[in-house]
Amino acid sequence: MGLKRVKQAFVDATLRSLRLGYDLVELHGAHGYCLSQFLSPISNHRTDEYGGSAEKRRRFPLEVFEACRAVWPREKALGMRLSAVEWVEGGVALEDTIETARQLKALGCDFVDVSSGGNAAAQKIPVAPGYHVGFSARIRKEAGIKTWAVGVITEPEQAERIVEAGEADCTAHARAFLIDPRWGWNAARALGVEPPPLPLPAVRGATILPFKPQPAMARAAD
Repeated sequence: MGLKRVKQAFVDATLRSLRLGYDLVELHGAHGYCLSQFLSPISNHRTDEYGGSAEKRRRFPLEVFEACRAVWPREKALGMRLSAVEWVEGGVALEDTIETARQLKALGCDFVDVSSGGNAAAQKIPVAPGYHVGFSARIRKEAGIKTWAVGVITEPEQAERIVEAGEADCTAHARAFLIDPRWGWNAARALGVEPPPLPLPAVRGATILPFKPQPAMARAAD
């Protein structure tokens, strides 16, 4: 009953996303979250049909994906985030993730968001700009599935090079948007591309541009 309830919770969340009008859903199968724990030999110590071999460990995540795909329209994208490697001896290896990606694709997965780690306290992650890009490139090539690259991708030109080189179909950004909530718009301008329309709440604010604070306002801002 426990696994059925968990699977249904993923399906219910997918249906809520559909009702809310989302065009894309990503299942989180990385960083030690539920599906990631099944995939990893470090955390999955089950002795039933959901533990042991790599095939058995990926069974539940695949079942969850298949159930979500069944209720999500085919014209809308559905993908999964995976930890490509766990950066610790005995953990998930890149070859394991490539095979998981192949099987996800066979179930109708549109993309894999390639990250790493997050499931082992002893992990030693060599954080550097674009440190997941090589994993994304191999999964994309060997599994034949679209990939997203993440991980210290902070500059528009860097993101553009990754996509142009065929190492990923998309780059995804989190901390870059925390620093600059308009990163996407500013990146478009930096690359000489017409920025997408502003979200509605920002449209009214843009009507005062160009804006030059008066001296009193500038002092108040300071």
